[in-house]
Amino acid sequence: MALCSGRWCGSLPTSDPSCWGSHLEAGTPTKRRRPEELGEVSARRPKNPAAKTSPPDTSLRLDRGAASTLRPPGAGRLFPGHGGPACLPACSLLPPRGGFPAGPTPSLAQSGVAACAEFSRRACKMSRGEAAAAAGEGGAKSASEELLFYVNGRRVVEKNADPEQTTLSYLRKRLRLTGTKYGCGGGGCGACTVMISRYEPVAKKIIHYSANACLLPLCSLHGCAIITVEGIGSSKTRIHPVQERIAKSHGSQCGFCTPGMVMSIYALLRNETEPSTEQIAEALAGNLCRCTGYRPIIDGCKTFCKESFCCQNKGNGGCCLDEEDGLPSSPNKERKTFTALFSVEEFQPLDPTQELIFPPELMRMAECQTSQTLVFCGERTTWFSPVTLKELLELKAKYPLAPLVVGNTCVGPEMKFKDVFHPVIISPTRILDLHVVRHTEEGLLLGAACSLTLVKDILTGAVSKLPAEKTKIFRALLQQLKTLAGQQIRNVASFGGNIISRSPTSDINPVLAVGNCILHVASQRRMRRIPVGDLFADGLGNNTLEPEEVLVSVHIPHSSKGEFVSAFRQAQRRENALPIVNAGMRVLFEEDCDTVKDIGIFYGGVGTTTLAAKQTCRALIGRPWNEQLLDEACRSVLTELCLPSSAPGGKVEYRRTLLVSFMYRFYLEVLRSLKTMYPSRYPDIPENYLSALERLHSKIPQSIQMYQDVAPGQLAEDPVGRPITHQAGLKHATGEALYCDDLRAVDEELFLALVTSSKAHAKIVSIDATEALKMPGAVDVVSLQDVPAANEFYNYDVPDIVFAREKVTCVGQIVCAVVAESEAQAKRAAAKVNIRYEPEEPVILTIEEAIEHNSFFEPLKKLERGNVDEVFKTVDHILEGEILIGGQRHLYIETQSILAVPKGEDREMDIYASTQHPALVQDLVASCLGVPSNRIMCHVKRIGGAFGGKLLKTSLLACVLAVAAKKTGRPVRCILDRGTDMLVCGGRHPTIAKYKIGFMNNGRILAMDVNAYVNGGCTPDDSILVIEIVLLKMDNAYHIPNVRSCARACKTNLTSNTAFRGFGFPQGGLVTESFITRVAARCGLLPEQVREINMYKENGLTPYKQELDPQNLLRCWKECMEKSAYDARRAAVDKFNKQNYWKKKGIAIIPMKFPVGFGTRFLGQAAALVHLYTDGSVLLTYGGVEMGQGLHTKMIQVASRELKMPMSNIHFCETSTTTVPNACASVGSMGTDVNGMAVKDACQTLLKRLEPVISQNPKGSWKEWAKEAFEQSINLSATGFFRGYEANLDWEKGEGQPFEYFIFGAVCTEVEIDCLTGDHKNVRTDIVMDIGCSINPAVDIGQIEGAFVQGLGLYTMEEIEYSPEGILYTRGPDQYKIPAVCDVPEHLSVSLLTSSGSTTAIYSSKGLGESGLFLGCSVFFALWDAVAAARRERGLPADFGLNSPLTPERIRMACVDQFTEMIPRDKKPAPSWSISL
Repeated sequence: MALCSGRWCGSLPTSDPSCWGSHLEAGTPTKRRRPEELGEVSARRPKNPAAKTSPPDTSLRLDRGAASTLRPPGAGRLFPGHGGPACLPACSLLPPRGGFPAGPTPSLAQSGVAACAEFSRRACKMSRGEAAAAAGEGGAKSASEELLFYVNGRRVVEKNADPEQTTLSYLRKRLRLTGTKYGCGGGGCGACTVMISRYEPVAKKIIHYSANACLLPLCSLHGCAIITVEGIGSSKTRIHPVQERIAKSHGSQCGFCTPGMVMSIYALLRNETEPSTEQIAEALAGNLCRCTGYRPIIDGCKTFCKESFCCQNKGNGGCCLDEEDGLPSSPNKERKTFTALFSVEEFQPLDPTQELIFPPELMRMAECQTSQTLVFCGERTTWFSPVTLKELLELKAKYPLAPLVVGNTCVGPEMKFKDVFHPVIISPTRILDLHVVRHTEEGLLLGAACSLTLVKDILTGAVSKLPAEKTKIFRALLQQLKTLAGQQIRNVASFGGNIISRSPTSDINPVLAVGNCILHVASQRRMRRIPVGDLFADGLGNNTLEPEEVLVSVHIPHSSKGEFVSAFRQAQRRENALPIVNAGMRVLFEEDCDTVKDIGIFYGGVGTTTLAAKQTCRALIGRPWNEQLLDEACRSVLTELCLPSSAPGGKVEYRRTLLVSFMYRFYLEVLRSLKTMYPSRYPDIPENYLSALERLHSKIPQSIQMYQDVAPGQLAEDPVGRPITHQAGLKHATGEALYCDDLRAVDEELFLALVTSSKAHAKIVSIDATEALKMPGAVDVVSLQDVPAANEFYNYDVPDIVFAREKVTCVGQIVCAVVAESEAQAKRAAAKVNIRYEPEEPVILTIEEAIEHNSFFEPLKKLERGNVDEVFKTVDHILEGEILIGGQRHLYIETQSILAVPKGEDREMDIYASTQHPALVQDLVASCLGVPSNRIMCHVKRIGGAFGGKLLKTSLLACVLAVAAKKTGRPVRCILDRGTDMLVCGGRHPTIAKYKIGFMNNGRILAMDVNAYVNGGCTPDDSILVIEIVLLKMDNAYHIPNVRSCARACKTNLTSNTAFRGFGFPQGGLVTESFITRVAARCGLLPEQVREINMYKENGLTPYKQELDPQNLLRCWKECMEKSAYDARRAAVDKFNKQNYWKKKGIAIIPMKFPVGFGTRFLGQAAALVHLYTDGSVLLTYGGVEMGQGLHTKMIQVASRELKMPMSNIHFCETSTTTVPNACASVGSMGTDVNGMAVKDACQTLLKRLEPVISQNPKGSWKEWAKEAFEQSINLSATGFFRGYEANLDWEKGEGQPFEYFIFGAVCTEVEIDCLTGDHKNVRTDIVMDIGCSINPAVDIGQIEGAFVQGLGLYTMEEIEYSPEGILYTRGPDQYKIPAVCDVPEHLSVSLLTSSGSTTAIYSSKGLGESGLFLGCSVFFALWDAVAAARRERGLPADFGLNSPLTPERIRMACVDQFTEMIPRDKKPAPSWSISL
C-alpha cells in the first residue's frame, strides 16, 4: 500500500486534544456531531489530571483471544427468532537470487523458501524480542509491537497483529463490521471496498482512497483511518447521500455488491465533491455487479455530477438518445407514460462538512514516525516495517528472500491462491526515499513505492504542462494506466513492484523498456543504474537484480524530436482485465528524414516475461519508414517471437495475429505523425484506413426507461404499479442487510473446508487424513463413512451424490471434508489430506468426445411436427451447419454459504443457507441424516445472487455440513472461497446444435431438423429438464411449419452443469437466430427481413400445439423498429462501413417469445401466512426466496393493496421451512406469480374475517380493528394457497399446454468493432418488452437490464477454460470475465409495452426474471453483422458461421485479412493448453 495515492483532500485540522473526535475537515465549520453519528466509543475520563492534555482514551485494545470486540449497534445478530484480481499489478520489488530461470516466472517464495528451510524455521519461531532486536540491527532506534489505527472514527490497538491476516477478515470476524463483503478474495470484484485515509507529513495533506480489504494486510494499517460502509451512515443515525442515491435510484438488487459500490463512490466524493461522469466510471471500474446491469447504479451516482445527465424527466417520453447522429426524434405519443423511476429533487444534498475527521493522533504519529520501526509477529510470519532506506537494506541483507510488500497485489494472491508461504515480510511503505517525485531536465524520477494512481496523476500533470514532443513516453504510459486494473488496485499497487515482478502481463513494462527508462537499485554493497530493458535480457550477470537489492526509483526520460512511442493492449474486457497481448514500441529517426536511427519493440503476453524483438529491431535500423519495412518487420517478429501451439494462455493464432496487428497500427501512427511534420514528403494515408488509428473508448451510459402510469382512479395509497424502492435497498447500501456469513458466530462453531478430487476419472485407492488431523486446530474429517443414511439421490438412472463413493468422475468432486477451529486452519488441514488414485479411462470432457463414446444421460427428448423429409424435397435451398454455444458460470457475488447448527435434542438441526430452495435443503439433509423432515429447519433471510446456481448443489453442500455437525456435535460453517465455488459448482450447459434448414428464395423457412447436445457433466442435475426447454422454446418468435428436433444430455467428466437464468432458452433461441442469419445471407436479404417473413403473425399453434396470440409480439417488433430508428440507423451503419476499412459497425434487431410456466402443475404451487398483531402490524411469510429479484418488495405491495394497509406496516422476516412447508423453488420467473396469488389469498381470507369489525368502525385504524377482533376471538392469522397453473405435456405425442402465457419483446443493438484487434464497443441498445401490467416498473426494468447485461456476457465475453486433464482454469473474476461498467451500451433504452392486455397472473403481470437474458444475443448478431461487413469488403463469402461467445479472438480471426493470413500455422499442432467450453 503506497503512502501516496494521488489526490489530496483537506488541510491540517487542529490537533487540540479537547476537540478530538468532534472536528471536521479543515476549512469547514466546526459543527459538533453527536457521538452516535461519529460512531465513537464513549470516552473514559482520565484519572490522572496530567493526562488531560491527551485525547480521551477511546481505544479498543484487542489481544488474541480477547472476548471484547468492536461492533456497530445491533450488527451481526442471527435472523429474527434465532440467537485476484483482475489485472493485479505486482508489488514485490525484488527478484530471486541468480535471476529467473527459463520457463514460467517463479514467485520469490517458490524460488527461495525451499532452499532456506533453516531460515524459515528460525523466522517462524522468532520471538517478539528477537524480532525487535533484528529490527534494531537494521538501524531503528526502537521497535513497536502495537498496531494502531482507526476504524469509523474509533481507535483500535491490536497487540497481536498477524501478518497473514487481511483487513477484510479482521473487519468481519474481529470487529463484526460485516457490511464489507467477501466476493473473490483477490481484489477482482470490489465487494470488499473500503476507504483508507493517511496523513502525508511531507505534503501536510490527508489523502483518501478506495482499496480492496481482501488484499490489504492488517499490519499495513498502522497509522491509517479506515472507513467502512457502516461508518458513513446507517438507518439508526442518518443515511449518507451516496447510500440514499444508490438505493433510491434502484441500484441495488441482491445487494451483496452494493456496499462496495457505495464505498468506491464515497472515496471519490471525499476527493471530488462534484465529479465528472468519467471519474464516476473510473471509480466503478473495479466493482462488479451480477444483478443490475449497472445502469441504475450509474444513474444514481451521476446525480453528484455538476454536468447534467440524460433527460429522465421529459414529460412526453422523448429522449436525447433519439437525437443522436442527426437521426429523427421519435417521441412517445402514448398518454400517461413516465420516463423517470426516481426523483432527483427528493435526494438530500451532499454536505462535505459532515464527514468523519482524520484523527489528529495519527497526524502526530506520522510527523514523528521516523524514530520507530514496526515489528509484528504472527503464528508463522514476522512483519517488518522499516523507516529508513539504510534499515531496509540491512534487513534485506539479513533476509534476502523476504518479499517487499507495498500494495500486496502480487504477494497476497500468491499466498492465498498458490499457498505460497513467506516467513518474513518487509513493508517499505514508510520509507520516504521510495516515494520520491522529482522533475528534472532529463525527465521524471519516481519512487518505487509510488502507487499507480499517483504515477498516473503525476504523468497527467506533466503531459498538460510540458511540450508534446517531450511527453510521448508519458502519454504511452498513461494509455496503459487508464485501463490497468481497477481504481482500488491502482490506489495501492506500487510502480516498482509492477516492474520488478517481470510479469508477462505487465502493461507498463513494455513501455518503460522501449522508453529506455532507468532503474535505480541499491544494496548494502552498492548502488547502480539498470536500463529497464535489461531486466528482460538473458537473466544473467549484471542484467538481473540480486535478491538483497532493492529498487529505489525509476527514471522516465523525456522524449525527443523525431522520436515516437506507442503502447497497445488487448484483453477479454476493455477495463480491469489482464491483457491477452500488449506491446510498447518506439522509433527514433535520423534528423529531418524517415531513416530509422533506433527502434525498440517489446511485447507482453507471449512468453514468460516481457520479450524484446531484438533481431527485428536490428534489421530495421537504417531503413526508411515504408510499407516494405512494415512487411519485413511483421514477418520477422512472427519468426523471432515464435509462440508454440501449446503455449500457456491458449489463443495462440490470435496472439500471433495481435503481434502484427499492433505493428501495423504503430506503423500508421508514426506515418501520420511524419505526414503532419513533413506534409510534402509522405503519401496520404487512405481516408478509409484512418479509423485504424482510433482506439475504442467506452462512454458512461445514457439511458431512458419508459413505463405506463397506473390506471386512472387507482388510490394514491395503492403501491401496485408504482416504482417502489427495493424493500431492503437502504439496508443493502448501509451494510445492515444480513447474509448467511454475516450471522454472528455460534458458540463452539467449527469451520469446514472441502477436499475435492484432483482427477477427472479415477478410482479412489485410499484416503489418508493422518497429517491433516495433526495440523493445528484440526478437529475431524468427515467422509462417506460418516453419512448416517442416504448419500445418493436419484431423479434419473445416475444419482447426484454427496461424497464420492469408490471413484471420482470429475475434478472438483467432493471426496471428504475437514473441520477445524478456524477457517484458515481448516483449509491448511484440508490441503494435507492425501488421496491416492488409480486413473480410469476414458476421460470425456467435450460434447464431441461424449458423442464419440456414446456417453449420454437418458432419456433423450424429441419434438416433431409436420413432414420434414418431404418438405426438404420441395424447398429451393437447404442449409446445413452447426453452432457451438459456450457455457456460463453464475458468478453470484455471494459464494455458497451454509451454517449447520445442531440443537442438541430430538436430532433437530437448524440450517442457515444461501439457497433458492429451502425445502430441498430440508429434504436432502433429512434423508442424509436419516431423520424426519420435521427435525430439520432451513432458514433463508436473503441471498446474494443465485441465477439458478443455488439449488441442488447448495442442498448437497448442506448435507456435507449436516454430517459434520452431527458427527462433531458442534455448529459448522462453510463459506466457499471463490475458486472452490467455481470448481465445485457447475453452470450453464455448453451446447452444440447441428441443423438442416429448408427454405425458399424469399427467405421463408419451411422445415428445420435440429440435433442439440448439451454438456451435462458427471451427474444429471437439471440436464434433462434443460434439454426439454431447449426443444420447447427453440422456435422463438418464428412459425416454422415443419419441425423435427432432438436433444440429448451428454455425460462427461466435468462438474455437473445445472440451472441457469433462461434455462435452455438462451441456447435454443441462439440456434434459431443463427440459422436465420445464415439463411438471409444465402438469399441476399437482410436478417431482419427474414425474421419478419417468418415471424408468428396470426393466432396459431406452437410446435407443441399450444395456442398462441402473437399480437403483442408484433407490437413489440414495430415499436422497437420505431424507437430505435432502425431504418435510419441501418443506413448510417452502411455509410460508416463504406468509409472505414479497419472499423466496422453492425446492427441487429431480434424478436423474442418467451413461454412462462413449469410444465407441470405441482411445481408451481405456493403458500403464504399472514399474521395480524394487536398493534395493527402485519408479519408476512411465504415460501419464496429474495435473491435480488425484488420478490419481497412485490409481495408487500400485494399485501398492501389487498389489506389497504401502508407498506410500512407490513414486515417480512425470513423464508423458513418452519412457517411454510413444502415450498417450491424460487425459479423459472414464477416467484411473483405463484407467491403473489398465495399472499393475495391469505390477505383476502384475513380481510373477510375482519369485515364485521371494520364495518362497525370504518374510520378506525388497523390497531383499533386488530384489538377489537382479538377481543372478539377472531383468528388474526390466515393462510393462503395457490395450486399452480394447469399445465401438461405429452412427450410421446409432442403436444400439450406446458406454459401459462408468453412474454414478448424485441431488441435492437448497434456495435462497433476494431477489425485489427477484435475489440468492440456496444453503442446503443433499445429494448421493448411486453410484461403485462407491471407490479413494480423499477424492479421489472431492473430485471430486464440486468438480464440483458448477463446475456451480453454469455454471448460475447464469458469463456470457460479447462486443461486437457479436466482442471478448471477460470476460477475467479481475474480469469473469468463478466461484464463491467465499460460494457454497458453507451445508450440504453427500455420501454414497457403499454396496454398489453390481461393475463392469468397476479394483477395481469408477467414473470420476467429470465426472459431478458436472451436479449443479449442482439449484441452477438450486431457483431456478426459488423464482421459480415468486413468480410464482404475483403471479398469473402457472405455465408459463414460464428460461435458463442463472440470474444475478441473470434471477432478478429473472422475478419480475415493480410495479417491473419501472414501468421504461421502449425502443421502438427501440439496438444492445446486449454479447452474452451
